[in-house]
Amino acid sequence: MQQAEIKFEREDLEGLVAVGTYLAEAARRMGVELATEEFGETEFSVVKIGKGSELLSAPTRTESENLSAERRAGGERFAEQTKIERTGEITIMTTKKKEEEKPEYEAKREAYRKEFEELPLEKKVASLVELESIALSETFSFVMNSPYKIVGKIMDVLAEFGLKMEEDAKKQTRPEEHQTAGNDNQPSVSEENQNKKTTRSKKTEPPPPSV
Repeated sequence: MQQAEIKFEREDLEGLVAVGTYLAEAARRMGVELATEEFGETEFSVVKIGKGSELLSAPTRTESENLSAERRAGGERFAEQTKIERTGEITIMTTKKKEEEKPEYEAKREAYRKEFEELPLEKKVASLVELESIALSETFSFVMNSPYKIVGKIMDVLAEFGLKMEEDAKKQTRPEEHQTAGNDNQPSVSEENQNKKTTRSKKTEPPPPSV
C-alpha cells in the first residue's frame, strides 16, 4: 500500500496516511479536530497546504466556486474535497477554532448558581433535599420501566443510526469529480449484483456429458 507522510503543523502531529485518503479523514484518524467555515448552506474545513500540494488532487469545482483566487493561491483547500494522490511529504496548517459562545443551558446553570449562593442556609438545605428526592424518584422510575435488554437495543439502534448519519455526511461533501471517477475504486451495486449472478450461473452449470 502506497503511503504519504503528513504533518499537521499547529498540532505538531505527523504520521503515514494511505494514498487515496481525504485530508479530513487523515485529520480524524490522527486526532486532529478541524474548524469549519460556512459557504452558503454547507460547511467545509479549510486547511492551508504548506508543502506537497502537487501530491494532492486538483482543486474541485466546489473549491473554485467558494474559495477566492487569492485564497487558493495561498494554498487553502477544503479538507473534505482534497485527496492524497501520490506519495511524498505533505505539511498542513489548520485553522484555529473560534471560541464558541456558551450554550443556553450553561448560561441558565450559571444564573441558577448565583441565585443559589444568595439564598439563606436553611433555604439552600431545603432546595438540595427537594432536588435529591426528585432525582431519586425519576431514576427509580426509569430503571423499573426500562429492562436491560430494551435499553441495550435502544443503544444499538442509536449507534447504528449515528454511523449511518456520519457516512451520509461524508458522501454529501465528496466532490462530483471524484464520485464520477470510480467512487474510490468501490464496485457499484449493479456490478456486485452482476458478479453474484455470474457466480450463481457458474455453480448451476451442468457437467459436460461423458463420452
